[in-house]
Amino acid sequence: MAFAEESLSRQGVQAGAVPAAIRVHTFKNRPGSGLLLEMPLIYVESQSSPWWPKIRCAPHVSPVSQEHLKAFDDEINAFLDNMFGPRDSRVRGWFMLDSYLPTFSLTVLYLLCIWLGNKYMRSRAALSLRGILTLYNLGITLLSAYMLAELILSSWEGGYNLQCQDLTSAGEADIRVARVLWWYYFSKLIEFLDTIFFVLRKKTSQITFLHVYHHASMFNIWWCVLNWIPCGQSFFGPTLNSFIHILMYTYYGLSVFPSMHKYLWWKKYLTQAQLVQFVLTVTHTMSAVVRPCGFPFGCLIFQSSYMLTLVILFLNFYVQTYRKKPMKKDGEEPHAGKEVNGFSKAYFTATNGITNKKAQ
Repeated sequence: MAFAEESLSRQGVQAGAVPAAIRVHTFKNRPGSGLLLEMPLIYVESQSSPWWPKIRCAPHVSPVSQEHLKAFDDEINAFLDNMFGPRDSRVRGWFMLDSYLPTFSLTVLYLLCIWLGNKYMRSRAALSLRGILTLYNLGITLLSAYMLAELILSSWEGGYNLQCQDLTSAGEADIRVARVLWWYYFSKLIEFLDTIFFVLRKKTSQITFLHVYHHASMFNIWWCVLNWIPCGQSFFGPTLNSFIHILMYTYYGLSVFPSMHKYLWWKKYLTQAQLVQFVLTVTHTMSAVVRPCGFPFGCLIFQSSYMLTLVILFLNFYVQTYRKKPMKKDGEEPHAGKEVNGFSKAYFTATNGITNKKAQ
């Protein structure tokens, strides 16, 4: 590593000023070293007072680093364009869609927050966050209600065919659908907070493979959907999912209040509703394979395959939770917080960190 140093000494101009020396150290990457950052570190050191503070500036990304980053981004986008073909021009310039790097980086940051957050919270008390969770659940519920209503209205306006709908036949209605699906994509980023709340409340038993896989994959998949198939047949799954999320986040919001727990006997049926949603989405997708209408065949096969993985994982959770353990007479589940095959019984009771009184 090459090292360059510039030194500047100055005396105080006012009586009693503390003399200091200012040194600027610049660390530059050596050609071929693979380093991307040029890091200037500024030290202000006292010549007479041992407690005079040392000040260091934060590293910044040099123009060379920006060029490397842009080149890397261009390579990723070129690879995706080569794999999937030309992108849909109607969404060109939409926030976070032109480049895959923000979506990928936020997903990596999400996974790092889980890993580092659990380490950080290991020796600290769990946070309550009940006020924040109440607002969060309300916000997701309202956003889901908006997406559900707008998807129904826009697909109705475009005369969408439930059996198979192509990407270009509905005119302005297709653009309207695409705008809602962008919010659906962005909502998957917001829902990363589900896991962050788990971490802060030390509900580590809820951070299962199913939970992380579902959250991380949906955000990335929907970036691809918005870029290549932002309307048409893509509308059906988000319509169902928005309806399910209204029920789920309403449930989570109500579970904040202890007085409401006696009315929340229906959490088992949320799991059933999820499974029905996945099966209906696979059926709807495969109907376009049987009777094609011009919607990309490869996208239909990928979506069906992905949804089948969710069916398997959620079905495993349902069987382990509700079929292998009998319910008590009063409807309470025994050992509500115990994990079975990696999935906690309180998973759907505490998807964003809220558990009922018995589970806690």
